[in-house]
Amino acid sequence: MSEETSDIDDERWLIGAEKIADVYQGMVPAVRPGLMEFSDIMVRDLFGGIWTREQLDTGQRRLIVMGAIAAVGGPNTWKLQCKSALKRGELTEEQVREVLIQATPYVGYPRAAELVGATEEAISECRREAAEAEADAGDETG
Repeated sequence: MSEETSDIDDERWLIGAEKIADVYQGMVPAVRPGLMEFSDIMVRDLFGGIWTREQLDTGQRRLIVMGAIAAVGGPNTWKLQCKSALKRGELTEEQVREVLIQATPYVGYPRAAELVGATEEAISECRREAAEAEADAGDETG
């Protein structure tokens, strides 16, 4: 690999690390480069390349990802997407639930049923975290 290619890869990794922090609101840290090749590729190519393209915004990209997760399963990943969408203000609680309702006829009831609990956990955790942040802010001003 040439030094120029390495510099471009390093720059894309930095862009990707910034994007993953934004997309997941700090819930998914970028692993320091060079520790895990899988992580390097994900941060550099997925978040530094695809998620940063201008044709779709982050919320639109998240809906596509949520549809794919609903189709293949993955309650933990679904929950992360729900929490991130709520924290970023991309979707309301009602809309997060509606995404799953919309996906259900396409992915099947058994697959979607696995995600109902994860959806409600994400909503509950976001409410709790918001209440804690509000209480902390009140303590600072009071």
